[in-house]
Amino acid sequence: MARRRARKKNHYFTKVTEQAIVDYCATENLAERTALYVEHIQPAFDELVTKIVYTYKFTSLENIDYLKEDCKIWLTTILGKFDPSQGKKAFSYFSVVTKNWFTHKAKQQLKKNKREVEYGSLIREIEAISAEKSQTVLDAKEEREFWEFLLVEIHSWKNPNLKPNEEKVLNAIITLMTNVEQIEIFNKKAIYLYMREITGLNTKQIVSCLNKMREKFKIFKGKWNEGEIK
Repeated sequence: MARRRARKKNHYFTKVTEQAIVDYCATENLAERTALYVEHIQPAFDELVTKIVYTYKFTSLENIDYLKEDCKIWLTTILGKFDPSQGKKAFSYFSVVTKNWFTHKAKQQLKKNKREVEYGSLIREIEAISAEKSQTVLDAKEEREFWEFLLVEIHSWKNPNLKPNEEKVLNAIITLMTNVEQIEIFNKKAIYLYMREITGLNTKQIVSCLNKMREKFKIFKGKWNEGEIK
């Protein structure tokens, strides 16, 4: 019969640590609190944060060393809010609090990564428009006509019903298209920066507006390919 693996004892968050936190919460004396924190609580918090990060695989978070220090500072700010009368052990309480803090940071990073993926997809769409210039299917005359007709088409999208942000993005597209020869760099990051500088909007706002214009461009492109626009 296999023997059960013995649980590892917690050697850093001891009864002394527990009592130090209880004493910390029970006094308002700054000198006493400082002594308790420096001697007993801070070393335990240092170990606690490190254990939580490695146990729950938070090591993949961006700037994890900075986040660990930030979490320790945050634990210090809520230390005095711990209520021993609720029957909870300080170790359990601050372990859960720390885990939840890093979980929140992980969710924030996930949302950030998702936005970056959506942004990348959007920029590829814009690049696809400029990439039309290099298609061998069109000769020089056809290529010039395509961009001239597209610019006219985009101008026609202006109407009184446009929302302020939509109008800003539309004007930014027109500006970029009419100044292509003067733009030194024309890639994902550059287009993103140009549009942010021109519109003063953030990525999410730009994406939202371009998604609506993308459908209009698809209709125009379809008509162009079918020879309906000449």
